[in-house]
Amino acid sequence: MTDKVNANQVTPEKLMQIGVGFWSSKALLSAVELGLFSELAKGPLDAKQLATKLGVHPRSARDFFDTLVSLGLLDRGPDERYCNAADADLFLDRAKPSYLGGMLEMANDRLYAAWGNLTEALRTGRQQNEAKGVDAKDQLFNTIYSDPKRLRQFLEAMTGLSTSTGKAIAEKFSGWGDYRTFCDVGCAQGAVPVQLALAHPHLSGTGFDLPQVGPIFNEYVARHGLQTRVHFETGDLFKQPLPYADVIIMGHILHDWGEADKRMMVKKAYDALPRGGALIVFDAIIDDERRSNTFGLLMSLNMLIETHEGFDYTSAQCHNWFREAGFRDVSTTHLNGPDSMVVGLK
Repeated sequence: MTDKVNANQVTPEKLMQIGVGFWSSKALLSAVELGLFSELAKGPLDAKQLATKLGVHPRSARDFFDTLVSLGLLDRGPDERYCNAADADLFLDRAKPSYLGGMLEMANDRLYAAWGNLTEALRTGRQQNEAKGVDAKDQLFNTIYSDPKRLRQFLEAMTGLSTSTGKAIAEKFSGWGDYRTFCDVGCAQGAVPVQLALAHPHLSGTGFDLPQVGPIFNEYVARHGLQTRVHFETGDLFKQPLPYADVIIMGHILHDWGEADKRMMVKKAYDALPRGGALIVFDAIIDDERRSNTFGLLMSLNMLIETHEGFDYTSAQCHNWFREAGFRDVSTTHLNGPDSMVVGLK
């Protein structure tokens, strides 16, 4: 229980910021959709020039641009020309390899509307996206993977979500010198395999995913000149054993499934590894006190919206699944932002 405070000391500011937080969110998502940050990456523009470039009506163009200034996403100089803030220029310009707006594009196209049904999801326990009303745990992926445009958007979103995390794994997992091969299960476009191969030239790796992913994975790997060391293998982790590798990685995938499937996946990894091999699982792992990793908790609600049984989990829960499977020396390491990795040795 919270201590009683003087009513004169309490303000509604926090409640209003959270309650209409979707205003700020949608302003950013619309700016990404319009390609605003990519346009300004070419050079500063005044309000009229920018509105013309983007096809924005003059009625609210300046309010829109100045809202982005207020949010710290744009700067406006003394000459009244707009330019990107440093982080927006690095991460939201589609022409840069550091672009992570794919995740925001998916949030705008798919998640924003689905989250409008959060109350219904909380009352029913059922997902609220394209797979709404279909009682099959893999229906979301069947729907996305059957549509080439949605599939590419989803895979590019995963790249935006995982690239910096892949760099952190390459740096923070101390055992890379002892291993030669790795397999990324549910590899998506290949962000993590690419980052590991770039950081450690002695490593070779496999991306393991459904067949529709293969061409997009191979294209991304070739773009980084790594096709001789990073390969794609078609597979379904629910239907076959995992490929043999010294290190198996499961990133932003364990949270897609219910607890029985989580345990099954960890056990499959144990069975596929050699003695001394390692399993790395990373997600927005929730703190054991369930108080501080707000993104991880919100991501778990997103799994309610998106999946049949999925949920995010605490470090302690994940340690239990590892130990049940037979792993030893289980540990958790923070990577970056909300993401952490759990590592266990066979």
